[in-house]
Amino acid sequence: MKLESEVLDGGIQRVALEGRLDIDGVQEIDIRFTALASTRKANIVVDLAGVTLLASIGIRLLIMAARGQKGRGGKFVLISAQPAVKTALVTAGMNQFIPMFDDVASARAAFAAA
Repeated sequence: MKLESEVLDGGIQRVALEGRLDIDGVQEIDIRFTALASTRKANIVVDLAGVTLLASIGIRLLIMAARGQKGRGGKFVLISAQPAVKTALVTAGMNQFIPMFDDVASARAAFAAA
């Protein structure tokens, strides 16, 4: 599992994931992802364009980070999920808890509107 992070204009933290968010993938990135996505108040965009498989443990990782960010008063969104990953997220009801967008521009507009 690969994790890359960058700060975009406006202080938005973009975290891009690549690979399989299964037990092995989550173990590889858990500590770093949690540190980036939920330990301080921020606007977090998690880019799922490179995620090819999303297992229940991957969903749990996303939920825990989103809850951590919400508890700090920040915002946490998902972008660019591939069709199979998006289907898994919607089937699990994640779209009711974590906003999902097609791209960074859409997420940025949602942050500005909030």
